[in-house]
Amino acid sequence: MGDLLLVRHGETEWSRSGQHTSFTDLPLTPRGEEQARSLAPLLAGRDFALILTSPLGRARRTAELAGLTGAGREADLHEWHYGAYEGVTTEEIHRTRPDWNLWTHGAPPGSDGSPGESPEEVGKRADRVLARVTAALPEGDVTLVAHGHFLRVLTARRLGLTAAEGRLFRLETGTVSRLSTEHGRPVIEEWNTRA
Repeated sequence: MGDLLLVRHGETEWSRSGQHTSFTDLPLTPRGEEQARSLAPLLAGRDFALILTSPLGRARRTAELAGLTGAGREADLHEWHYGAYEGVTTEEIHRTRPDWNLWTHGAPPGSDGSPGESPEEVGKRADRVLARVTAALPEGDVTLVAHGHFLRVLTARRLGLTAAEGRLFRLETGTVSRLSTEHGRPVIEEWNTRA
């Protein structure tokens, strides 16, 4: 049975500033590219049964710089759909909605028609990815290269928690986290690892 490796893409301008970024496909900053390259030793020498990336450029570029070849694109690995809060920081949202919490309230649709998502909706996407992952794990390790909030939800679902309990797992840019098993049950083996 393989391990599930979660790679959060390297830094972008908006991840550095704290702006919610789903559909806006920003490139990695120079620091983000260096973070991605530094992950290669952490991923080298593994027998990958499956490598999947978000369709967004920042995730694909991270995979490339980290030395992950043959990765497939998976639409369900897309970041949480922030809708009206795309490009907006939590601090800015709290000016008009002081009690707002992404993990409780989700994100409302934007006036331009961009979708927002609830934690449960993101959880359904994570569950679809996990079904694919579970089928591949008997053959070796699986690596997913994606986004902070989505990977936190996916971790919660893998551990049997609700999607909203992803709030418990802070995830930094340019890191590898590893979910393994103990006595046949999923566990966190490593979290936020950097070279």
